[in-house]
Amino acid sequence: MPDLYVANTDNDWFDFLRARQPWEEINFWKPSQTLFKAIDEGGLFVFRLKAPRNVIGGYGILVSSINAPIKLAWESIGEGNGVASVSKMVEAIARYRKSRDTTEHSMIGCRLLSNPVFFDESEWFDVPKSWSQNIVTGKVYNTRSDDGADLFEKIEARNSGLQNTIICNKSDFFGFNEPESARYGAPILIEPRLGQASFRMKISSTYEFTCAVSGTRVLPALDAAHIQPYADGGPHRVENGILLRKDIHSVFDAGFATFDEEYRFIVSDQVATIFNNGNEYKRLSGHKLRLPKSVQNWPSQKAIRWHRENRYVGD
Repeated sequence: MPDLYVANTDNDWFDFLRARQPWEEINFWKPSQTLFKAIDEGGLFVFRLKAPRNVIGGYGILVSSINAPIKLAWESIGEGNGVASVSKMVEAIARYRKSRDTTEHSMIGCRLLSNPVFFDESEWFDVPKSWSQNIVTGKVYNTRSDDGADLFEKIEARNSGLQNTIICNKSDFFGFNEPESARYGAPILIEPRLGQASFRMKISSTYEFTCAVSGTRVLPALDAAHIQPYADGGPHRVENGILLRKDIHSVFDAGFATFDEEYRFIVSDQVATIFNNGNEYKRLSGHKLRLPKSVQNWPSQKAIRWHRENRYVGD
């Protein structure tokens, strides 16, 4: 069974989110730009509440670790950041940074968590015996160790009667009613499922906050687009997404543009025929997309084919 991560957790952040649960997604942010690599995506991220509590108070499933501007985190996750407004978020991060230069455009580290559970106070329990009060950020626990196994059992026991239980039969997976998750294999616990908010942040980061067609880097002008729309069965997955300038996104969704097998942007002649315009988009036609560094994050040919066959109006 994979590792668990126990993270030092701000009490105000925890109390804010616990009072407003349930949540589909939340952001366990850090004031600095640090990518979290202690456990794999799909692993269990456990909340250890800071002094004076010093207890385990809940957990979430790690969906992604990215660096992103505060503004994007707020516009995507909202109060799931554990604060009431973007200005409060800037203030909180500035206090940790001890800097007056923090703005809503400052970059922070984001640990995006899905299906978070916040235990009632009566369900809180002590941290593992091997936990040290000198730990600054957190600690990994292997579930094959005594402390790790005990931690896992206590968390799982508190899920009794919840709709989303950790173990779905006797497998070594955090099932959350995902019996097919085993097909993805070790070392992750479940196949991480991005929600709409984490999809937006993940796509923005994967494309380095740059429009894949035009090269625009002005973040407020950009959208995380689904290639096969979510409403038509397209998943919130990186390979079904692409970062586009908002107007290009609209043209793409309307079917007046698509991509070909060579990852080129193709614009229909009907843009000019119907709207007596479209030169700006026709100039971009044939441009090779700016693709993510990792091939596994490139748009899937299956999604592109779906868009050409089901959305593209043709020439």
